[in-house]
Amino acid sequence: MRVLFTTSPGLGHMFPVVSLAWALRAAGHEILLATAGRAESHVRAMAEAGLPVVEVLSVERTTRAFAFGISAWLKQEGKGIAGRPDWPRRVGRELARGGGGLETVAPMYGPLSMAMSDEVVAVAEQWRPDLLVHTPMEGAGPLAAARLGVPAVEHPFGFSRNDKIAPVLRESMDRAYRAHGVAGLPERRIALSVTPASMAGEATTAWPMRYVPFNGGGVLADWLRVRPDRPRVALTLGSEVVQWHSELGPLSWVTEVAANVDAEFVLAVGGDIDPAQLGELPENVRPAGYVPLNQLLPTCTAVIHHGGSGSTMAALDAGIPQLVLPQSADQFINANAVVGRGCGLATEDKVDLELIVRLLTDPRPAEAAAQVRAELHGMPSPAEVVPRLAELARRA
Repeated sequence: MRVLFTTSPGLGHMFPVVSLAWALRAAGHEILLATAGRAESHVRAMAEAGLPVVEVLSVERTTRAFAFGISAWLKQEGKGIAGRPDWPRRVGRELARGGGGLETVAPMYGPLSMAMSDEVVAVAEQWRPDLLVHTPMEGAGPLAAARLGVPAVEHPFGFSRNDKIAPVLRESMDRAYRAHGVAGLPERRIALSVTPASMAGEATTAWPMRYVPFNGGGVLADWLRVRPDRPRVALTLGSEVVQWHSELGPLSWVTEVAANVDAEFVLAVGGDIDPAQLGELPENVRPAGYVPLNQLLPTCTAVIHHGGSGSTMAALDAGIPQLVLPQSADQFINANAVVGRGCGLATEDKVDLELIVRLLTDPRPAEAAAQVRAELHGMPSPAEVVPRLAELARRA
C-alpha cells in the first residue's frame, strides 16, 4: 500500500503524523510526505525523522499565503479585534468558549491550502497513493484524494473538534476544486482520534489511536538519563510561540519564583533564544536549549507550557501534571481539557509561588494524570491501526 501524507506547515501540525508514518513503514508500506514549512528547518526536520518528503511550497510563498489568509479572515470575521495586539488570545478564548471546534478559523488556512493544491495534486497523480492521510487544517490533501478516488484519513493533533472543518475548507477552495475537475470532498473519509475516552466529550465515529509523541531526536545529556533527587519541572513554549515571537514572556516569572521552590526547573525553549532575557537565573534553573520533550518529561514531576497540542499530549503520555499558560489558537481548548479532567492547572495570570507549590504538592492532578496515561496507553497503537487502514484502502 502507498500512503501519501499532507500536513499544514508548522511543526505542531507536522510532528504528530510521524509515529503513524513510522508504523506504516515498519509494516512494509510505502509512505511519502507532501508538505511545506513556515521556517527552513521544518521540512528538514521531517526528513531527519526518516521520512521521504516533497516540499510543495517555498517558505516565502508559505509565509505569504498564510499571512494573506489571516488578514482576509480578520477583515471578514475579526470585527472588533483586527489591529489589536492581543487578537490571537481573544480568538483562542472564543474557540474554547464555542465548544472547541476550529471551523470558524479554518478559512485562515484556505489560501495556504490553495497555494499548496496544484503541487499536492501533481505529486498524488505521479505517485498514485492508495490512501491519503492529512491534518485537519490542510485542504489540498482531501482535494487530491477526491481527484484520485482514494480514501482520505484525517489525522488530529489535540483536543479540538475537527468534524466541521473539511466542508469549510472545501468552500474556500472552490476555485481549486473546479480547476482540477473535482465536485466535492472524497467519498470515503474517516477521522482518527487521539483523545482518551474520559476527555473526549461527545461520542464520534472517529477511529481511536494512541498518541505516540514525536518531538525530534537528539543526543541525550547525562543528566537527562536519570530522575533527580528532588522534583524536576520542565518549562517549554513549544515550537511556535518562541519561533514567531522570539521572546519568553509567558515565563517571565521564572527568575522571581523558581528560587523559592525546592525543585529543578529545566528551561527547554530551543537553542535560538537567549534565556538571559529572563534576567539572572537562579541556580536551580537549568537552561537546556533544545531537548526532545518525550525524553525530558518522563524524568519530570510536572511540566509548565503554553498549551500547544504537542506539549499537552506529551505531558499526558508521560502521566505528569501540567500547568498550562495558553496564548492563542487551540491552546485554550487544550487547557480546558486538562483542567476539566483534573490532570493539571491553567492560568492566564502571572504565575506565583502558590500556584507552583500547588502543582507540585496537590496529589489529585498527579493521580488524574496517571489515570489518563494508562488510558492513552490502552488505546490502539499506530501499529495496530495500520491493518485497519490497509483494509480501508483495499476495499476502495
